[in-house]
Amino acid sequence: MRSLAEPIGQLSPQPWMQARETRAVIAALTADGAEVRFVGGCVRDSVQNRPIHDIDIATPDPPQRVLALLDDAAIRAIPTGLAHGTVTAVIGDAHFEITTLRRDVETDGRHARVVFTDDWVADAARRDFTINALSADPAGRIFDPFNGLADLGAGRVCFVGAPLRRIEEDTLRLLRFFRFHAFYGRGAACDRAALAACRQMAPHLADLSGERVAAELLRLLTADDPATILLVMQGIGVLTAILPEGEDITRLRQLAWLERRGLVRPDIQIDPVRRLAALLGPEPEAARAVAARLKLSGADRDRLVAMAAPWVAVTPDLDSAARRRALRHLGGPLFRDIVLLAWARHRIGLVHADPVDSAGWVALLDEAAAWVPVTLPLRGRDLLALGVPAGPEVGQVLARLDQWWEENEFRPSRDECLEAARRVLAGPL
Repeated sequence: MRSLAEPIGQLSPQPWMQARETRAVIAALTADGAEVRFVGGCVRDSVQNRPIHDIDIATPDPPQRVLALLDDAAIRAIPTGLAHGTVTAVIGDAHFEITTLRRDVETDGRHARVVFTDDWVADAARRDFTINALSADPAGRIFDPFNGLADLGAGRVCFVGAPLRRIEEDTLRLLRFFRFHAFYGRGAACDRAALAACRQMAPHLADLSGERVAAELLRLLTADDPATILLVMQGIGVLTAILPEGEDITRLRQLAWLERRGLVRPDIQIDPVRRLAALLGPEPEAARAVAARLKLSGADRDRLVAMAAPWVAVTPDLDSAARRRALRHLGGPLFRDIVLLAWARHRIGLVHADPVDSAGWVALLDEAAAWVPVTLPLRGRDLLALGVPAGPEVGQVLARLDQWWEENEFRPSRDECLEAARRVLAGPL
């Protein structure tokens, strides 16, 4: 039987490990002989050759010692969370989160009280999933106390220890389970024990803040295929607990296909707010309620509502003038969003995509990408110069002129607009 404390494998050479900044931080932290390891996501994603976004490091040294070691090496250190043993080292644009080994002594469903330790296995045991309990030393030797490598290779997301207990320690782990399955799992087959625990704990999701739910949900929605795991969440009552309005999973699936398909347009990116709009369907009041509950920013709220209640029904049959008016009122990015959502709705139930039909939708996206905002080439001062008295009448005349200019597809020049203004002042336009 292998020892949980012994290495089990070897990482291939990693550019992020060999980077000058990484080597400088490791040299500083090991200056007094301490053993340090890379932990969590950077190890997990290196095993699968995925992009590395964050570099986390664990050490047995207490945070005050970590601060002193970084100071000795002239590395900027930020005391991110000393009570939980976390210090952030900064070299240029590179950030490294350094955390002292710890174990939980008390949890309340959200926060944990910890004590520091020098036991690597005890520290790994407090992590949520086996694939996140991996660690690697600076030489690239992998430590895997809970069979995370096997789970990673098999596309399994499994809790470390008893799933129900881990979720009771922090309810957010329930949503993290589905988010990690969306990125690292395979299909809809989830760990049975985890699903049973998630079903049992679903009512406790109401205790989480809107911000925490939103962070997990929006990250889940950036997965290549979020619809599959959302169906699982719906089946056991989790989706209803956090997003009862989210019923249009089929349209979300179609939108995700359009976003991933490079032939649509290479500049179309995965967008979690647009995907949330697809999931909610054309219900502006539902969009407002969801934005308020999830504490979305004002900009995301307005965009979500606008996508739920578009200014115009966009289809390839929309005539040129109507498209240009819609582009002017919505702007290119929002027009693009509404086109994609309408196209996703249109695709539901289709057995085969019609190339001619698809070309029409792509043409709308091309127009959105090429759109340059246009503005009536007159200002209030121009009307004042024509004798319009200062006050509300200036705005009223400008509004009539703007409508006329729009009806003429924004073609009239400034001189033509001035002539139209004179006609307005002389009588009906």
